[in-house]
Amino acid sequence: MVTRNEDERKLVLSRPLSIDGESEVDYRAPNLINRILSLFKNVRPGSDLAHFKLPPLFNFPKSHLQCYGETVYCIRSDMLSRCNLANNSIDRFTSVVAWSISTLRPPIFGVAPYNPILGETHHVSRATFNVLLEQISHHPPVSALHATDEEHNIELIWCQQCVSKFHGASVETEVRGKRQLKLLSRGETYEMNSPNLLIRFLPMPGVHWAGTVRIRCPENDLEAELRCGPKSFIGLRGSHRSVKGKIYEISTGRTLFELNGHWDRTVTMKDSNSRKLTVLYNAEEVFSELKTPIVNDLQGVRSTESAAVWSELSQAIMSQDWEKAKEAKNAVEEKQRELLRERQSKGETWVPQHFSVTYSKDGGWDCSPTRQWVPPAPIVVPIS
Repeated sequence: MVTRNEDERKLVLSRPLSIDGESEVDYRAPNLINRILSLFKNVRPGSDLAHFKLPPLFNFPKSHLQCYGETVYCIRSDMLSRCNLANNSIDRFTSVVAWSISTLRPPIFGVAPYNPILGETHHVSRATFNVLLEQISHHPPVSALHATDEEHNIELIWCQQCVSKFHGASVETEVRGKRQLKLLSRGETYEMNSPNLLIRFLPMPGVHWAGTVRIRCPENDLEAELRCGPKSFIGLRGSHRSVKGKIYEISTGRTLFELNGHWDRTVTMKDSNSRKLTVLYNAEEVFSELKTPIVNDLQGVRSTESAAVWSELSQAIMSQDWEKAKEAKNAVEEKQRELLRERQSKGETWVPQHFSVTYSKDGGWDCSPTRQWVPPAPIVVPIS
């Protein structure tokens, strides 16, 4: 979708990733494996890929900020409000676990989103749920998310840094940083992390979520442990979309529920006492008939909005005009280099607009939103 105003400013919004996203992509390069391996021929195993530049032939028409935002606003059923509406602490906690599983999206092998520029933003609303993201650091890449729903007294605060390393036959991206979900009227804060992203080239090409996710709420004395991905590193055993784990009491360590399933299908929950089995999560309810965001107020769109910053590149990729895509990507990057030189010449330090940021010596980033509530956005997700 392309939207224009009188001064020809363009916005490009592409459809959200779905469970069947892999089969829907038609802008990947031919001879994919050979082309990918050629990119890394001069990269040593163990190298940090923070400064690695990906040609537009290997991009798909979204920024990382848009992908992060989609995990919380591109959803068919309103799972977040269910978390707050549940009457008891166990039901609220299991609802949060189900919502956390819903944030997993199927990565697409062979293509990746754009690395956001410093100060890039993404602002979208879904009904009363308003989401705002900002790229608060470029090197290293750190993104912040603030989302609020005043009607349901819900707040999300994320601050995450992606650290990618090349391992010869694979690339592993560690997603550092905490994610907080606050049920304000309940006085409960749920802290959680993200699994890592593993891209394998050989022997079986694919992209997988792998690792352990922990979801913790001290106020109700509950914690969940979710293991994502196969047990075998080369992926010959198990399913790369599997989820196994448990929910237990923090104080006693007593297991309340056992979890098992696949995040792209269903995840079941078995009561450790009664052995009753229920469906905790159903991906079809979450991913079916996802709507592409639309521009509701073009004049209200910031110049830093992802859909505006990368519009020329996104349009070129969707048209498979790779020469134009290369020019568009170079233009964005050169503008950023000019702005950096200008700040350096003036002795200025860039400061985020929407977050207060702290950085610890051990490499941890933390952020606090500068506003209590995220305002309604000029880009909205249509409600079915």
